Amino acid sequence: MTEILLINPNTTQSITDLVLRTAKTFASKGTTLRAVSGAFGPRYIASRVGYAIAGHAAVDAFANDEGRKDAVVLACFGDPGLAALKEISPVPVVGMADSSILQACALGGRFSIVTGGARWQSMLEEFVAGMGLASRLASVRTVAPTGADIARNPKAAMALLAKGCQACVKEDRADVVILGGAGLAGLAAKLANKVDVPLLDGVACAISMAECLAAQNPAKSRAGRLAKAPPVDSIGLSKALARLIG
Repeated sequence: MTEILLINPNTTQSITDLVLRTAKTFASKGTTLRAVSGAFGPRYIASRVGYAIAGHAAVDAFANDEGRKDAVVLACFGDPGLAALKEISPVPVVGMADSSILQACALGGRFSIVTGGARWQSMLEEFVAGMGLASRLASVRTVAPTGADIARNPKAAMALLAKGCQACVKEDRADVVILGGAGLAGLAAKLANKVDVPLLDGVACAISMAECLAAQNPAKSRAGRLAKAPPVDSIGLSKALARLIG
């Protein structure tokens, strides 16, 4: 039995519930899923300051979770706090953006990302560059509604999303398109027949990679940049997080 914890670092429970429902449709038989939300921070992450706060919320949620887990999924496209979680977690941690980008590169030469919220364009371009894959990125296209807006009323955004995905193919020459965003979880399957290349769901990619890594049970790094850091004193953190880094 594989147990996977999903961490949604924003504070909207309905988004967490959406991601969990979607993840269950992709999980293998024998995989158990749990999901937690951030205890503080923005309702939905749509800016750099929100992203920074969400990284803290993600590691805090991990520190305060006492359940068994064989892998962790960071359920926010853009993966705030991903490297920090990998540093402190004894089990594999995967992000929706990181895993879907790597799988897109396995499927084709160049990929595009379509998501909600204008500020995510530059933020995701920087994220991809940080992975060393800027040359593989065909484009990042955003639609006007935020991911939170789309989650509340997905039908209203379907035409916009389909148009954006097809523009990635026709105009940007993407071989693969990623539909990014926790609020867009599950929509790729509904749009796939409207897009002329593979359309990836960030939740599906994260779950498949988490299951694969959990099955391999890799050892925690004892050296290098993702080894556990030396203890440090802190002020103002939750008791669980203070214990984890102290």
